[in-house]
Amino acid sequence: MMTDLRTRWTTTPRLLVVGLIILGAACHHRPSGGTPSPAAPGTAPAPAAVVIRNGPTLVQAMHDRYAASWYRSLTFTQKTTLGLPSGGDVVQTWYAAVKVPGRQRIDSDLASKAGVLFARDSIYNFSGGKLVRADSGSNELLVLGFDVYGQSAARTEAALRGLGFDLTRFHEATWQGTPVYVVGALRGDTTSKQFWVERDRLLFVRMLENARQGHTDVRFAKYAPAGNGWVATEVTQIVNGKRRILEQLSDLNANVSVADAAFDPKQWATASHRSSR
Repeated sequence: MMTDLRTRWTTTPRLLVVGLIILGAACHHRPSGGTPSPAAPGTAPAPAAVVIRNGPTLVQAMHDRYAASWYRSLTFTQKTTLGLPSGGDVVQTWYAAVKVPGRQRIDSDLASKAGVLFARDSIYNFSGGKLVRADSGSNELLVLGFDVYGQSAARTEAALRGLGFDLTRFHEATWQGTPVYVVGALRGDTTSKQFWVERDRLLFVRMLENARQGHTDVRFAKYAPAGNGWVATEVTQIVNGKRRILEQLSDLNANVSVADAAFDPKQWATASHRSSR
């Protein structure tokens, strides 16, 4: 689950390859030290000394809260509901695997070996087991939902700036009754590219931008524990006020062994898409 929003409607019947939601997708790692409880990871408030007042300090806080305990890999099954431009929905089952930072594989059709692969700064689309499109680019949702917790803050900052976020624009707000930090926009601005992070758990919950298809609102919700980290088990993409994609994750498996070959575009058709447990 976690597809770049700009390419989601470019695969098979315009099926957005969402690796997202993945949220549970991009994964992370590290030793422990102040490791949160498995049942409720990262519930302790941020250290009092941390004052979050802009994008860079928020990114650093997100990293510091979870870097020592976040999962390094994640696999899951995704029920994907795609809204068709003509009306109605198409429901599919996708299978995803993530390695942090920067790698995610989404098999949208096992029989025809179709899907999408995010490998660092490249995006690959496959159909019939063959590469049909390759492009440079990163997935904002992978960076914000997973990589930020497992790679250096400096690397995340550079990635977010490259993706068009103005990290100097910052304000606090409330989202669905929960206090959040907003980066990329000042108060009252809902058109600039921006991301929202839950204040207490420091989890990414929303991204807004004016994309080619219109005003896009992506929401990460229903977070569930995964290892000593978290995964948003429901991801929604809304375009111009209409739901375009709904991703519902299940069968979450954190810190399982996933072969590097699964993220090699040259081995797409032969490498296993699931863990080697």
